[in-house]
Amino acid sequence: MADLKDHIDDASITRLAAALARVHPAFPAADFRAAAGRGLEPLALKQRVSAVSAQLARFLPEPFPHAARVLREAVAASPLDMWSGWPATDYVAAHGLAHPDDALAALAALTPHATAEFAIRPYLAAHPERTLAQLHTWATDPDQHLRRLASEGSRPRLPWASRVTMLADPQVTLPVLDRLHDDPELYVRRSVANHLNDITKDHPDVALATARRWAASGGDGTAWVIRHALRSLVKQGHPEALGLLGFDHGADVTVTGLTVTPTTLPIGGQVTIAFTLTADTGVRAAVDYVVHHAGARGPRAPKVFKLTTADIEPGLPRQVTRRHTFQHVSVRQLYPGPHRIDIQVNGRVLAGAEITLEDGH
Repeated sequence: MADLKDHIDDASITRLAAALARVHPAFPAADFRAAAGRGLEPLALKQRVSAVSAQLARFLPEPFPHAARVLREAVAASPLDMWSGWPATDYVAAHGLAHPDDALAALAALTPHATAEFAIRPYLAAHPERTLAQLHTWATDPDQHLRRLASEGSRPRLPWASRVTMLADPQVTLPVLDRLHDDPELYVRRSVANHLNDITKDHPDVALATARRWAASGGDGTAWVIRHALRSLVKQGHPEALGLLGFDHGADVTVTGLTVTPTTLPIGGQVTIAFTLTADTGVRAAVDYVVHHAGARGPRAPKVFKLTTADIEPGLPRQVTRRHTFQHVSVRQLYPGPHRIDIQVNGRVLAGAEITLEDGH
């Protein structure tokens, strides 16, 4: 699989240059391509975006309102994609703060081609009232990309994005989410769910109250949003979150016959987890497994993995099997040593087993 950074390349730069030159013949497309493509190879993804953006600042016309108009006209005439358009949104983020009206109009034109969720953050920080008003307008726009931007760009914990202090207060953005939680587009609803999930991490009571309020309003789209938004609380075994989704934290469920095989394996190896669920009465069960990884200096915080949702009929055993691979990932380095795998049902740990991970070299 190609590295994401490799999408910011000569082809994406050429596409952007051609779009700009088509509506602004004075734009020096060849010089821009040469300058923007120089020295990209060792750079990471966002560094590449910034490098191309810096050359846009060098070659686009001044002042900024003129450049913003060129960008709007360019994407209207020649649709861009995420990789050719991202440097343009980055340019607006870095160079338009003195002209928020022109900048926000440019981001509105760009985001259907290359999402402006990162680029909107400096405007939320520098021009909060103006930008929040724009988010409210976008939340009712016919274009799903603008509706999504209203939610995604204002997420308090948006990955890869700069933090905006005021977004730590959920009351700032909940009125925007209130307009979007039953949006007809899954693309928008997924952003709303992720936004509310962000809020659960810092303000769980506010998030739960919001979920209850939305649930009372009904809507198939809203039900999906609530399930997805409360996922972190469900993994934590939060009784109220589980209850909102129809899971009884205190349900009488039994886990028997747990096996995790093999019990010793190398890093990069795979185990099979198998067990049986039983209940004396009908139970809706959220079933997860929890891996307690060994760390370089002792045990680390457990990691919860979604396993299944099961309706357990009284007296009818339910067999559950899952394979889990112990491999290094970008956010988790594995270490040899004892590991534990627990089975969690409706937020309660009901069984567990030990395994040993060995250095695979």
